[in-house]
Amino acid sequence: MKFDHHYPYTSTRLPLFARNIVSTSHPLAAQAGLRMMLKGGNAVDAAIAAAAVITLTEPVSCGLGSDAFAIVWDGEKLQGLNASGPAPATWTLDYFHRKYGADAPNPPKRGIDSVTVPGAVAGWVALSDRFGKLPFADLLEPAIDIAERGYLVPVVVQQKWAAATPELRSQPGFAESFLPWGRAPEVGELFRFKNAARGLRAIANSKGQALYGGEIAEAIERFAKEHGGSITAKDLAAYQPEWVKPIAQDYRGYSLHEIPPNGQGIAALIALGILSNFDLASHKVDGVDSQHLQIEAMKLAFADVYRYVAEPRDMQVTPEQMLDPAYLASRAKLIDLKKAQDFKAGNPVKGGTIYLTAADENGMMISFIQSNFMGFGSGVVEPTYGISLQNRGHGFSTDLRGLNSANLVAPGKRPFQTIIPAFLTQNGQPVMSYGVMGANMQPQGHMQTLVRMLDYQQNPQAACDAPRWRYNTGLNINVEAAMNPETVQGLAARGHQMDIINDSYQDFGAGQFIWRMGDPGVEGYMAASDPRRDGQAVGF
Repeated sequence: MKFDHHYPYTSTRLPLFARNIVSTSHPLAAQAGLRMMLKGGNAVDAAIAAAAVITLTEPVSCGLGSDAFAIVWDGEKLQGLNASGPAPATWTLDYFHRKYGADAPNPPKRGIDSVTVPGAVAGWVALSDRFGKLPFADLLEPAIDIAERGYLVPVVVQQKWAAATPELRSQPGFAESFLPWGRAPEVGELFRFKNAARGLRAIANSKGQALYGGEIAEAIERFAKEHGGSITAKDLAAYQPEWVKPIAQDYRGYSLHEIPPNGQGIAALIALGILSNFDLASHKVDGVDSQHLQIEAMKLAFADVYRYVAEPRDMQVTPEQMLDPAYLASRAKLIDLKKAQDFKAGNPVKGGTIYLTAADENGMMISFIQSNFMGFGSGVVEPTYGISLQNRGHGFSTDLRGLNSANLVAPGKRPFQTIIPAFLTQNGQPVMSYGVMGANMQPQGHMQTLVRMLDYQQNPQAACDAPRWRYNTGLNINVEAAMNPETVQGLAARGHQMDIINDSYQDFGAGQFIWRMGDPGVEGYMAASDPRRDGQAVGF
């Protein structure tokens, strides 16, 4: 039987309640994490196992050549991990100007010259070393098994796989790895990735060293050289992820925590800081006033983020200046409740990503995200070990006349990053680990779902299910087709230029949420998983 995999009816997911939970965008990844907990592991062990599996089950979004970030509540405090990689040593402005012309604004979108050093695997190892209970090799067993035996391709992933194929089929290693029959797999078709099993085994047996200076690093160097790239085993061997202190914004009696730049998490903090100057709860949750205020706050946030955020040492302003309450209050005054505007950056100086989360009954919680950036990343796959490489290099600027000169490409520098995990606390205690994936949708999703929970008391699953909007540029936004028609009309009347979109995956991201209900060993947690992906929250 060949089934129709278009679903004509709206369904509502219900939240999951348990003392140990893993919530991811693919059920096999969630179950792999739960297996680690049943084996005696903790939330971090579960997250690493889930992250490894999802490189296989959602290859449109991540792979063994991804970057990653995490925020961990270790039982006493929050700790952040930046596992995003830097530019290769050869990446100067002259390198790109010679190859692509002086007028090219960025490194290429696809291909080997979009690949910076992948940090995700080093991030897994760092998390395991600091917090894990189980041997690192044990955590990769479920992923190795799935790579060897295969899995049946799910609905949403298949749609994005097929959509990406025309653009990427000519990239080195892509067809060999992801088009086993000369095409994308069909829904429910068995996909095996045995070369990735070889790569996972090498990573497991060497605790990541194979990728950072060992056999995989050497294979990547040979492969890059063969296809005109310049990344080397030395670039990989020099890499170490960075432990960082999360930055925070208070909102309605809670504190939202994000990883500091080079990522865009600060955008969610800025938007919330602006919204704290308004009484959102006095407006209807899905009404035009509430949505308009949130859209305008997000525009103001992005105006500053795209102007100033880069590698911290190159930023012209500090995160503290960008989050100064007086500055954000001044930005809030620019919002006109009756008119959409195209905001510019202020002056803060005074004078196809995956997200997953896990929590255990001992109180450890982890908010984790990893990504190849755009669907399938660079499209380039080192075939011997199945290393699907990200295209984070495209986030650099190569334009000396560009607005954000702080993000100019340079050797050893990290590019602007879109992937951001989030964590909510109250009075210094953990409340929720969560994230919403999808390029610049991520801070927008962080803000929209949190507003629903804190201003309107919607539970995490309801806040996750609710229709979303996505700001693009200027006055242009996308809105989900499920949004209230009166609200859509009201936004249009205020000058918002809207495209109504039926493809929720592509434009509106997907989230996973774990809310702590009290003592985790007694009351446990409530989890939500976004219906916009193939995901699932599981627990015991």
